Amino acid sequence: MTNKIDELLDRIRELQDELEEQYRLTRVEWAQKKVELAEEFLRQQRRYKTGLFRFLLRTRLLVALTAPVIYAGWIPFILMDLFVTIYQAICFPIYRIPKVRRADYLVFDREDLPYLNIIEKFNCFYCSYGNGVAAYTREVAARTEQYWCPIKHARRVKAAHDHYPKFFDFGDAEAYQQGLNRLRRQYEDK
Repeated sequence: MTNKIDELLDRIRELQDELEEQYRLTRVEWAQKKVELAEEFLRQQRRYKTGLFRFLLRTRLLVALTAPVIYAGWIPFILMDLFVTIYQAICFPIYRIPKVRRADYLVFDREDLPYLNIIEKFNCFYCSYGNGVAAYTREVAARTEQYWCPIKHARRVKAAHDHYPKFFDFGDAEAYQQGLNRLRRQYEDK
């Protein structure tokens, strides 16, 4: 009987080895397919790229003339980014408010898109930065508001931030006084 068990165990080991080899071959196949598909995807994407010269020819004159006005926004965005970063670095530890991770709001991934020319990529970078700084600033401001004044407005607020629903109702002095300290410690991503 021991011989039969030993034979079965040997057979199981052989099958496991065979199975591992099949898994290895499959992984190699998938890796090759992935490379082939990635190259094909890249070729397909590049077909939609508008060359720089053609892009500039198609741009309306007024659009080109307003570019300096748009790009002047770099200055306030950079100043806001700097101020908000310093502000939360100094104040949030004192208030025991968890800091906002700037990297969660500033996402730059569109430059990898092969169908964008250099100007389109720059525009995407600019928009990502501006909207990222705005979202980052909003989250810092929302956490500050939750600490200092978590009271809903009497009028409806359009597109209120994510912390707003847990604020106290306008005019509910009792809830505000009883719950303020609790709400000051209630941040989701500590």
